[in-house]
Amino acid sequence: MERGVDRGAESDPRAPYEHSLPGHVDDRGTAYIGAPPRRVVSLVPSLTEAIAATDPGLLVGATGWCTHPPGLDVTRVGGTRWPDLDRVRGLGPDFVVANAEENRDEDVAALRAAGIPVWVTAPATVDEALTSLGRLCVVLDRPEPAWLRRVHDVWAAPPRVPSATAVVPIWRRPWMVLGRDTFAGDVLARLGVRNVFGDHADRYPRLAKDDPSAVTADLVVFPDEPYAFTADDGPEAWPQCRPVFVSGRHLTWYGPSLAEAPAVLTAQLTG
Repeated sequence: MERGVDRGAESDPRAPYEHSLPGHVDDRGTAYIGAPPRRVVSLVPSLTEAIAATDPGLLVGATGWCTHPPGLDVTRVGGTRWPDLDRVRGLGPDFVVANAEENRDEDVAALRAAGIPVWVTAPATVDEALTSLGRLCVVLDRPEPAWLRRVHDVWAAPPRVPSATAVVPIWRRPWMVLGRDTFAGDVLARLGVRNVFGDHADRYPRLAKDDPSAVTADLVVFPDEPYAFTADDGPEAWPQCRPVFVSGRHLTWYGPSLAEAPAVLTAQLTG
């Protein structure tokens, strides 16, 4: 959940795919067939950072939200929710990376209908993210890059904060919070913080205007994206919780930032 909510991605039978090929299957069970990609467009900020850290020469396009690595010099193709598909097609990519939460089903289907392979990720836990990133690197013919080995090492035994409960807003007007089966929720759990909405029926529950003040939690954890909460915009609705401001990139991105995430987040959660 970098900047969207779960929509899911569907396979298009007209695309150059088959199913269940070992080692070359994305998170939605759709397989890539062909030579290792050499012209990649990324529609996901964390995957842009991951591919750039693995082999920056592979990237020819990325969204305007792809801010890492700083100074990345590729063609920008619009936003994650509303990419400019004509610009994507015009770059002649042989591979596009997308995410089931970040990107719309119809855009994935349109690119596949144009004959462009689209690799869709959908990790809901840290372990799923590491597996997903490993499969992507294999497809790119760049298995086990140093940054990914480092991430595995860091998350084998991450630091933990004193046990606490938290609510994690991701939007307001209306209020939306992290619910069940979210990557960010698993990151926090691995660090010792339990999401009080973790058993909710929805992945991103919506709250009524007056609901926040009735939530029982030790912390209210404000990431700086997708909504840019500040000390003057957010905490006043949750007077019963200690406000904590954290890096959205380290909480919600899965890629090289995961190597820094435990240290950055635990410092912010306890600071």
